[in-house]
Amino acid sequence: MAGSPELTAFCQKVWEPVLAKARRAVVFMDTPCAEILHWCGGAEMLLSAGALNVKEFSSFESGAPSQPKAVFVVSCAPRGRAVEVIRDVVSQSSFQYCVLVTAVSPGEPEDRACYQQLEDKLCEWMGNMNYTAEVLWAPLLLAPVAPHLLLAPAFSSLFPLLPFQDLQGLNRSRPDKKRFPGLGDVDLSSMPHELQLLIRKLVCGLHGFLEGTGLREECYAVGHLSRVIAGELANHPQAKIRRKNAQIKSSLVFIDRTSDLTGAVGHHGDSLVEKILSMLPCIPGHTNDVMVNMEELTALRPEGKTEGIIAPGCLAQPKDPAAKALWESLLTMKQKEAIMEVRRHLVESASRENLPIKMSMGRVTPEQLRSHILLFKDKGQAIENHCGVLQLASATAQVLKHPQYSKWDNFLAFERHVLQNTGKSELPTVLNQLYPMIKSHGERSNDDYSLDDILVLLVYIYSVSGDVLVNNQLDIAESQVKKALIQAFCDEPELSTLAQKITVFLRFLLGLCPAVISAGRCCTIKVGNTFLYSENINI
Repeated sequence: MAGSPELTAFCQKVWEPVLAKARRAVVFMDTPCAEILHWCGGAEMLLSAGALNVKEFSSFESGAPSQPKAVFVVSCAPRGRAVEVIRDVVSQSSFQYCVLVTAVSPGEPEDRACYQQLEDKLCEWMGNMNYTAEVLWAPLLLAPVAPHLLLAPAFSSLFPLLPFQDLQGLNRSRPDKKRFPGLGDVDLSSMPHELQLLIRKLVCGLHGFLEGTGLREECYAVGHLSRVIAGELANHPQAKIRRKNAQIKSSLVFIDRTSDLTGAVGHHGDSLVEKILSMLPCIPGHTNDVMVNMEELTALRPEGKTEGIIAPGCLAQPKDPAAKALWESLLTMKQKEAIMEVRRHLVESASRENLPIKMSMGRVTPEQLRSHILLFKDKGQAIENHCGVLQLASATAQVLKHPQYSKWDNFLAFERHVLQNTGKSELPTVLNQLYPMIKSHGERSNDDYSLDDILVLLVYIYSVSGDVLVNNQLDIAESQVKKALIQAFCDEPELSTLAQKITVFLRFLLGLCPAVISAGRCCTIKVGNTFLYSENINI
């Protein structure tokens, strides 16, 4: 396997085609590519390469009359909605030179012809066929979160087909004799079109990554979707030549997300990074970084017109060696060691700036970390010199004081209880223990579980329970949990992002709500200003 520095270097090198075209250009970038760039060096890389501005890839953006060049960076194939956005931006601007960089390679001859046609279209939208347009490919796939941890933000929504709902949906449109008995019989061509495109896009990105790093892979798969992806990668048109020329052997293991839901929703007690990622708010549009409040280091009072004026900090510090080393340590250390490491970096930073730091022995508290951080307040040069460490230290202090932090042990205790009783007690017993914890917004105290917390616990319970025996006792337990959840949904003044996404879950619950049944055939659930779900119901 290639060494970790080589992997990180590759993730940064793939941006060279973009940087080469960025000079004197306005750069429009979609969200997945922006997140990858965030971990590779951020917008500073583009600005240092001569970019005039970096903007969101959106139909509502455009270039100024004095900006004749545009670079579009997208994680998807140049078709459909992406092309519509490019057309809107170009039509509203005065560009004479457009470059489109896509993360999806034109593998087939018809794709290459499509790219050529798009260049002509760009000139047409610019208003002069003599203007310049280019369509390039770069394998913008992976964000180097750490030397041994690479993430693919563009595929955060990729999820395996489910054995009941999805299989039933696929079979609905097929003749009886051609219906799939199980998910294992579903091939790529039979999957929903959007899922097919996403899989091909992932395979294309992985092929580019393996080619760029000189790896010859041996694929292993756990789960149906993983087997499909591994098969597509093995049969990629250019894979045979790549493997023949590759010098380094590697193992590539694909695992379906549904094979490890417990690991994703469970609470693991000894990881500081897990708590930071779980408790602090995500950067909008990102899936793997958070916003760190940095207002305490300034003289501004965050109220009125000044509220939100200070840009938040984050975890990604690719250009700060000290902060990068601290972040990599936090990923592997236990929580107690990680907090002590944060303090050590703070003390070293303060000592370099000759700040009057007071050392104390014993356990590191959030108050101690905060007092060390506040030594840098209003000291602009010191903040600039140690900005990365201060962001990570602030994230640590804020998590240790977060209201959700005190609940972490409660989650851990309940999950351990579920694990201990899974083999001894049946699922109804566990659901009956969960039922009193489901409280409506008006009944809930700070120590009670929120609606999101309950949903996460339910996923955990059913994940560790595996196949369950359906009986009258289970029906009664599930029924009362469903009714309590419906009431909690309806009483919530404003739904979280997680709750808003669970429309499938709401579809499952609708028939059990008395308010829905009395409403007749047409049902709409409204929470605050948010409409959750609307459909015709047969009573």
